[in-house]
Amino acid sequence: MLAMYSGQIGSFSARDLLLFFIMWELELIPVYLLLSMWGGKKRLYSATKFILYTAGGSVFLLMGVLGVGLYGSNEPTLNFETSVNQSYPVALEIIFYIGFFIAFAVKSPIIPLHTWLPDTHGEAHYSTCMLLAGILLKMGAYGLVRINMELLPHAHSIFSPWLMIIGTIQIIYAASTSPGQRNLKKRIAYSSVSHMGFILIGIGSITDTGLNGAILQIISHGFIGAALFFLAGTSYDRIRLVYLDEMGGIAIPMPKIFTMFSTFSMASLALPGMSGFVAELIVFFGIITSQKYLLMPKILITFVMAIGMILTPIYSLSMSRQMFYGYKLFNAPNSYFFDSGPRELFVSISIFLPVIGIGMYPDFVLSLSVDKVEVILCNYFYR
Repeated sequence: MLAMYSGQIGSFSARDLLLFFIMWELELIPVYLLLSMWGGKKRLYSATKFILYTAGGSVFLLMGVLGVGLYGSNEPTLNFETSVNQSYPVALEIIFYIGFFIAFAVKSPIIPLHTWLPDTHGEAHYSTCMLLAGILLKMGAYGLVRINMELLPHAHSIFSPWLMIIGTIQIIYAASTSPGQRNLKKRIAYSSVSHMGFILIGIGSITDTGLNGAILQIISHGFIGAALFFLAGTSYDRIRLVYLDEMGGIAIPMPKIFTMFSTFSMASLALPGMSGFVAELIVFFGIITSQKYLLMPKILITFVMAIGMILTPIYSLSMSRQMFYGYKLFNAPNSYFFDSGPRELFVSISIFLPVIGIGMYPDFVLSLSVDKVEVILCNYFYR
């Protein structure tokens, strides 16, 4: 666990590409052990799929790091600040961009490199799912901003329309696929895929508003996704079921869990007053104010995003309905039906406070990112 935390913290705080790559790789082995040692019957399959996908993406990351570090008129360097001021031939910058993008697309995840995520979440222990949704997936989005967008601005300008297209497709795809999932954890996992679509659109808008919204969405979904997996695990400890069509009618015997799960489901579908709503709204404004795109593409992307936001309550609310409403469809001793204890309440409230706090006062987070966003976007000719 300490090695995993070290790798994750090191990835976010690294100041040069080599350290970033080392920390990126350091957290893979602990996560693989967590997946393979604790979880469902197919945990070895999901752990192997996870390590193959992420290790394959790491090959592209290593090639990009070496290419950026070794290219230059002076001595080779891997320092972020030095690399920002380095210019590359357009063709070479595009190659670097694609290599980094593949590595980060696997970790984020971005379709079609997302297929490891539902399998991994479906078999992993709930505590591991919290780590995956809360921190691990955000490393990929951070890499897109920190490396693809900041170090390779010309290539990002070329590929940003494709990021917008992939983001809109991802929102609709995940929101349409999620209702067909029987496994509770897989349905929550597809919500992560859908929310990543908003992050991609914010990054692709190349505006300070859109990028701030993407960063806010990264933080927001980190809290919301972790909370949903925590409460799903809390329910599993009591009813020992993961398939939604086998659940039902547990709202009355477990009202606290029902209230907390419903609250975070509302946050996931971007209920006003919570962090998800603010993040998605800022991303919307980022698209509208973008000077890179013409009016019709902006209207089309906004329309598709709105459809995705309409589909999101369908899978989110139906998940709550199948779990908590109706009649009890399973047999379990009454002794199992004890409601949330002090531990679960403390963890849930600790996660809920930043969700509602960011929703009510987003400047608390935006004030921390606005200066860095301005620095990143100063390399672009249109804002």
